[in-house]
Amino acid sequence: MSRGEQPAAAGSGAEVHQMPGRAGAMQDSTGRNPGTELELDWLEEVRVNRSAVERRTATLAPRRAVKKDAQAAWLLKAVTCIDLTTLAGDDTAGRVQRLCAKARRPVRSDLLEALGVADLGIHVGAVCVYPMMVAAAVEALDGSGIPVASVAAGFPAGQTPLAQRIAEVEAAVAAGAREIDIVITRGHVLTANWQALYDEVRAFRQACGAAHLKSILGTGDLATLRNVAKASLVAMMAGTDVVKTSTGKEGVNATLPVSLVMVRTIRRYRELTGQKIGFKPAGGISAAKDALAYLSLMKEELGRDWLEPALFRFGASSLLGDIERQLEHHVTGRYSAAFRHPAA
Repeated sequence: MSRGEQPAAAGSGAEVHQMPGRAGAMQDSTGRNPGTELELDWLEEVRVNRSAVERRTATLAPRRAVKKDAQAAWLLKAVTCIDLTTLAGDDTAGRVQRLCAKARRPVRSDLLEALGVADLGIHVGAVCVYPMMVAAAVEALDGSGIPVASVAAGFPAGQTPLAQRIAEVEAAVAAGAREIDIVITRGHVLTANWQALYDEVRAFRQACGAAHLKSILGTGDLATLRNVAKASLVAMMAGTDVVKTSTGKEGVNATLPVSLVMVRTIRRYRELTGQKIGFKPAGGISAAKDALAYLSLMKEELGRDWLEPALFRFGASSLLGDIERQLEHHVTGRYSAAFRHPAA
């Protein structure tokens, strides 16, 4: 996509859903989403045309291909929107420290110099870890300006008692996490218990305090795109700051059709309330070309503001390595071995 191109007109290609408007938009001077009351009428009007969604997303990557210097610029932008993540059972403080070192300098210095951007101070959007690793990450990132995000609330299944999940959120915040990635109870969506889902996310929002709340929907478990749209909308009404596709542990994680449904729900929520909500696709995004497709989707559907880490993140662990490899190819004309670009 060239710099002069404009986002596609609203509604192009796929009619996702229509909802009635609401007067009296709520605003929060801190940039946080204050939420609204649970509006069940909004949910009743949600419609998703699956075939139209799939047609729209199938044409996105080939129609918006970027090459040469433009591609390098878009890939550098993608780097700044990565939540560099380690969520393994064998995580240690040492592994987290290495990941944080990569977060501070995600692209090799010689490549940045060759691209003429060595003075931009490029770093990733955040580092995401388990609650037990938050303190180590906070210490390793001290002075960098890079926030620490923590998964919480019974990640990845969300099948522990609510009081225990809330306590986990509070513990992560107390340890220094500035962003909290909670996982919703998928059963509330599958049984259409929207009040329970709203109350749950609202409780997590309160437990976060000043930390930003990202709600992981686990879209691979939600059965239908309409459920994805409704769950997104309820999470926004409950006060989430970001909606996130997946834990990365489901059988199906982030996909472009699911993402289109979610970002159009974000757009509609802004029309209804005036509030900007962020988006985070996560799980299975490991190729630079996929990152470009997601950036194109955000620009076309939501606009330039959603190309910044304040409103858009990739949840990824291996994506950075492929981006750095593509940047080296741009500089040298040769593809290097993957081991030359370790994530940590």
